[in-house]
Amino acid sequence: MATPVSVLRLPKGPDPNSRGFDPKSPRFIALCRTSIATSASSETNAEQLPIEQHARSVLRETFLRCLLSMTNKKVQFLMHERVKVEATFGASDIDVLNFQVSDLHTPIGVQKEALIRCQDVISFTFDPV
Repeated sequence: MATPVSVLRLPKGPDPNSRGFDPKSPRFIALCRTSIATSASSETNAEQLPIEQHARSVLRETFLRCLLSMTNKKVQFLMHERVKVEATFGASDIDVLNFQVSDLHTPIGVQKEALIRCQDVISFTFDPV
């Protein structure tokens, strides 16, 4: 049975190559609030910060492995307005903003090749077999 997988969106990095995150940038503050205050220097924050960073890295690695395992498999996407589409997953761009798919089956027809914006996806499912 297929398990729904929610889409995790990470903010872009501060430089054009997305090699890091500026915790003081407005984009970071709006999209990636941490449960730990980064400006305070209490001992509990120093203890909890590595734990939270590890949890985030595990979630990111799991999501990227999920994308890798979806390659060339039939994937069902649940979009906004409860629209369900099915396609063969091809790839994701480096920022995970778009999914490249083939044979996209939509309520109004079939598209041989397409890009699906990740902002429009609520969840996706696929059979890992």
